[in-house]
Amino acid sequence: MQPWTCAAAPIHDPSTGRILGVVDVTGGDIVANPYSLALVRAAARAAEGELWLPRPRGPVTLRALGREEGLLTDDHQGSLIGELQLSRRHTEIIVLLTQHQNGLTGEQLSDLLYRDSASPTTLRVELSRLRRIVGDLLASRPYRLTQPVRADFQDVTDALRAGDLAAAVAGYTGPLLPSSEAPGVCAQRRWLDARLRAAALGCRDPAPVRAWAEHGGFGDLQVWERLLLIAPRQSPDRAVAAARTRQLRAEYGLSAR
Repeated sequence: MQPWTCAAAPIHDPSTGRILGVVDVTGGDIVANPYSLALVRAAARAAEGELWLPRPRGPVTLRALGREEGLLTDDHQGSLIGELQLSRRHTEIIVLLTQHQNGLTGEQLSDLLYRDSASPTTLRVELSRLRRIVGDLLASRPYRLTQPVRADFQDVTDALRAGDLAAAVAGYTGPLLPSSEAPGVCAQRRWLDARLRAAALGCRDPAPVRAWAEHGGFGDLQVWERLLLIAPRQSPDRAVAAARTRQLRAEYGLSAR
């Protein structure tokens, strides 16, 4: 193989950076040209440019409840086109943009994203990296999503608006990005938990109240006292609520009722 010469360049997936293939020219003296490498590089870039062209996009969903990092899925006519594991920062950006469908300026997004002030360059770098992953889903001026993204925390909110605590609790797999310190995400996380708690305290049906007490309000004395109040006598719910209420009152140094 020593008489041969080779020039090659990789083709990357613009969304993930993964190598999809290689453009290669191999041969004898006839391809031993100082322009061969530039030729294959240009061909690889042209192929990557074609991959950036808009593709059919199905419903996009984001899962961010009870997760340190979000999972973005793209389903087109029942066939999964893509599933992307996002970094926590990129998940925070998507979460914030789902709450502001009309878009955000760089300054507005920075205020919601960073606890301390950040330079515009820092934000632009993060958004550039995110755009490489999600492609044309992210637009700028203002920063916005080009189509609605269905998020699991929004499903919980919709169920609460409909007065369906059972569906809300079933969809609540944990706090929204529990480790996030982004001000906008923290506010959304607290608001969602507060709404679930308020719905449980006002509910007359023991089943969803017990589900919330065991799932998200295990240390909430008022929720267990609510269950104790509405559960039928001699029911398992009442017995469980009575035991947990006594335990919590003891832990909090309160007198037994």
